[in-house]
Amino acid sequence: MFKMRYFTTIILMVSVSMATSITLLAEENENDTIPESPWQFSLFASQQLNQVSFNNWAQGGENSLASTTVLNLGATHKKGNFEWENLLNMSYGILKIEDTPLRKNEDRIFLLSKGGREVTKNLSTSFLLDFRTQFTEGFKYPNDSVLVSNFMAPGNLRLSLGVDYKPWEFLSLFFSPASGRLIFVLDDDLSNQGAFGVKEGENMAAEFGFLANFMFKKEIFEDLLVESRLTLFNNLVDEDKNNRKNTEVDWETSINIKINRYITASFLFHILYDHDTIKKTQTRQLLGIGLSYRI
Repeated sequence: MFKMRYFTTIILMVSVSMATSITLLAEENENDTIPESPWQFSLFASQQLNQVSFNNWAQGGENSLASTTVLNLGATHKKGNFEWENLLNMSYGILKIEDTPLRKNEDRIFLLSKGGREVTKNLSTSFLLDFRTQFTEGFKYPNDSVLVSNFMAPGNLRLSLGVDYKPWEFLSLFFSPASGRLIFVLDDDLSNQGAFGVKEGENMAAEFGFLANFMFKKEIFEDLLVESRLTLFNNLVDEDKNNRKNTEVDWETSINIKINRYITASFLFHILYDHDTIKKTQTRQLLGIGLSYRI
């Protein structure tokens, strides 16, 4: 009953957001007589490779091969007082060391959609939707028999309604007093363990609370692009009242340096704290150089 009440709330929030977006777009189209596309699209693709080989090397070493593929897509609709931003980031990496089995070292699907209607020059009433999961199974290496994650295990879907403040074009400060989150664990082995905050044997958990989201994107110098996104969330309906004071933190910063038209150096640092998953701060860091294409 508890979960169904908040699940229904989230579904209603999604429906209202979609209906509002469609209505606003329809109103703008009725008043617009210029057949000019309000859409802008972006694409960034990168392939990074790293290979090390040794033969009779006195100082020792292990042969290895690593590959990481990145694809980022963007679509923004802007017309009149309405703006709708969409972002899809996907990455997958593999690693092979000597005779060990092939394993993944990067696996991510991230979708973000934010739309809003301008109230003043810098303030909008907005909705924010984000979805996160991964492509394939993850194991507790070096033991590749212990499964720790899978596609939609976890899967996180969040919808938030609030206000978006943009003091500058490159900075967005979004605050939501009504943020709903669904956590999916569709792998039965993991759900039976009660992984990622779901109850043992269940495939879904619902949360509702306050969210703050800060996004920064700016070309600091020519050919040097910095992007940073910080999300803070408090689950105000946690059955354990002591957990309601815990703030989930998700902070990701990337730096891309364009060396020439087809080669880019990339750095990413990601900090994550989610007490439902593990009561420790998680970090990941990526550094690479490879072929890239951007439009």
